[in-house]
Amino acid sequence: MTRRAKITSKGQITVPHEIRRALGVRPGDSLLFEQKGSEFLVKPVKLDDPFEKYRGIGTPGIAGGRKGVVRYFRRMRGR
Repeated sequence: MTRRAKITSKGQITVPHEIRRALGVRPGDSLLFEQKGSEFLVKPVKLDDPFEKYRGIGTPGIAGGRKGVVRYFRRMRGR
């Protein structure tokens, strides 16, 4: 598959839809550019834990771990 993209004056590029789909990347994901001689490889950066980017999303204002949860409930109860 061969696609072309333009670089903006700010150094940004839009990755064509077919390429994003083939790489399996979505908005917010990262790409790694690796040089091999005079060519560059583009690879998606995969997190070790696919749920890492969602950590803390459901608990705003509560610190992580047991201590954070206990502290939160003590504050709620006025202790």
